Amino acid sequence: MLYRTPTLTDDDRAVLELIRRSWMQLRFNLQNHPRRWTGLLARTLRARAIQGSNSIEGFVVSREDALAVVDGDEPEEADEESARAVSHYRDAMNYVLRLADAPDFTYTKDLLRSLHFMMTRDDPSANPGTWRPGAIYVRNDQTGELVYEGPPADLVPSLVQELADQLTSDDDDAPTRMIRAAMAHLNLVMIHPFSDGNGRMSRCLQTLVLARGGVLDPTFSSIEEYLGRNTQAYYDVLARVGNGTWSPGEDTHQWVRFCLTAHYRQAKSAERRLAAITEIGSEVEIELKRQKLPDRAAVALVNTALGERLRNSAYRHHADVSALTASRDLKLLSDSGLLIAQGAKRGRSYLAGPWLQACAARHRQNAPIEDPYKLFKG
Repeated sequence: MLYRTPTLTDDDRAVLELIRRSWMQLRFNLQNHPRRWTGLLARTLRARAIQGSNSIEGFVVSREDALAVVDGDEPEEADEESARAVSHYRDAMNYVLRLADAPDFTYTKDLLRSLHFMMTRDDPSANPGTWRPGAIYVRNDQTGELVYEGPPADLVPSLVQELADQLTSDDDDAPTRMIRAAMAHLNLVMIHPFSDGNGRMSRCLQTLVLARGGVLDPTFSSIEEYLGRNTQAYYDVLARVGNGTWSPGEDTHQWVRFCLTAHYRQAKSAERRLAAITEIGSEVEIELKRQKLPDRAAVALVNTALGERLRNSAYRHHADVSALTASRDLKLLSDSGLLIAQGAKRGRSYLAGPWLQACAARHRQNAPIEDPYKLFKG
């Protein structure tokens, strides 16, 4: 027996409709904006999802290193363990994206074990790709308090099989995909089938369920960034639903509400970012033309205006140029004042200059995104 999907309230259905409308609008905007700007948003969201999901597990990397991982480059600042963790998670997520529209797809225990192996293959203590051999306990890192005990190890294979069967039988049920993805996450993390990596696996599975025939590309519908930004709230709601031990009879409604709130806020955040990227991009293109600087620098400048440090390797990715051409372009952009160079030689990076900073400030939206459930109070 697994944790059961709660009966949805009118407010839940109203929030679901808000999210669907936001996704449809975002999909329309993505189809009708220049590829250079939608591609930049996709790259940014993928990096933030990888960074957010791994930060929950203590693998902390800078945004620039997360972007490097998305580009297939090696992180420059992260410690070796964190660099491996985020790179392996990228590999697993790349596989998830490939499975999004696979016509002969089914959820299986072997699929989950394969994803786990991809994520943890360098950590023998995680028993990569195999179920945990015994009991498992989750403790509060700060207090040492035991907060959850998973079901007995001998139940793990049958529980995971039940979850896989349930997901496969419902795979075409798009109207409730967000709810099903949330419940898949909850059930896998409560089964806690692996010695380590259960949180990452559960978040990855949630993204996979969203990806299967969803309204929006999982790059734009995943809530992993939100969970990384709201880790304590995420832990708190799991602790309340888990109630200390495997308890599939517990009410799961608060978990579903938490996930729907995350989806709404993540969708609104993506809308804001796309608007900012395109508006800043238009001004950057005009400024490059005015100063007679190469137009290929536009995407890198917009990314830097949004707060990222720019490296030579990232510029090469954005502009699709050689290292030599990148160095020449970056010198021109520094001389123009659009960028400010920091460091020397291999450690050199670039920050937004005053003009780019002012441009970003004109299009920044700092107002907090509302709780969707409060829109229906009264």
